[in-house]
Amino acid sequence: MISRQLAIFLVVGITTVLIDFVVYTILFKLMHTNPELAKGISFITGTVFAYASNRKWTFEHQGAIHTNIVPFCLLYASTLFVNVSANGLLLDLFEHIIFGYLIAFLIATILSATLNFAGMKWWVFKHPGKGAAS
Repeated sequence: MISRQLAIFLVVGITTVLIDFVVYTILFKLMHTNPELAKGISFITGTVFAYASNRKWTFEHQGAIHTNIVPFCLLYASTLFVNVSANGLLLDLFEHIIFGYLIAFLIATILSATLNFAGMKWWVFKHPGKGAAS
């Protein structure tokens, strides 16, 4: 079951990352928005897509939205902090590297995506009565 969920999560995740990256690039590179603000807005935009898609397809959660929206928001708020912080630190580290902003974006995204999958799998969309290994 986890391999199916992981495969769907990856498809949803890739789409989410594309949404995140397009919004980030438009705001940061084209509109010269502060990088933290651009990353925060792009992450939240992807989050809206990720919630709906992961709830419906990845974890096939049947419960009412109110049963998992708060844990989802808490998870994504914490991974937003991780994502934006990592992105900011890595932008400084890769400041003089061509496409350094892309490298920073990808590393921050991989870090937060890993935390998001674990949090959704074993906390947010955990099926009641099936235990953590389901």
